[in-house]
Amino acid sequence: MNTTSHPLRLALGALGSMALGSPAWAASVQLQLELPRLNVAEYHRPYVAVWLEKPGEPGAMAQLAVWYDLKKANNGGTKWLRDMRQWWRQGGRNLTVPADGVTGATRAPGEQSLNLGQHAALARLPAGQYEVVVEASREGGGREVLRLPLSWPVKSAQTSQVQGEHELGALRLATQP
Repeated sequence: MNTTSHPLRLALGALGSMALGSPAWAASVQLQLELPRLNVAEYHRPYVAVWLEKPGEPGAMAQLAVWYDLKKANNGGTKWLRDMRQWWRQGGRNLTVPADGVTGATRAPGEQSLNLGQHAALARLPAGQYEVVVEASREGGGREVLRLPLSWPVKSAQTSQVQGEHELGALRLATQP
């Protein structure tokens, strides 16, 4: 797999090593999400959180990404994080931000790509069925939550898609062993 074709594209070398130092198994987990440009007088970039849940069980299994306004004075961007209500209740309130490998700046409208591949949280996941949950919220705007299924560990190539209505556009999760 060519890992240089996209700056965020990496291979997952996750769960430990064999005797010779090669991964026990590897997979690619790529999330593409669209942030729509809304026709509003005062546009604010959305805050976005991405986490993993086990269906039917409370609490996040892994925090994967949180985009918020890092440039506000006195870390003021954190004030709006609780507006992502589901994320906040599923473990966001317990996350110390900024968190290395998780938090980053808000993104401009358009298609964004997240490589969930080498995320340390995936390396610790037990096998099972999960949901990748994406929540977006804007200051003075709306809020939207979308879910995509994920079988872990990845045993076959799979693609799932969902279409947002307001704060999120199309979401696509592609996995390959």
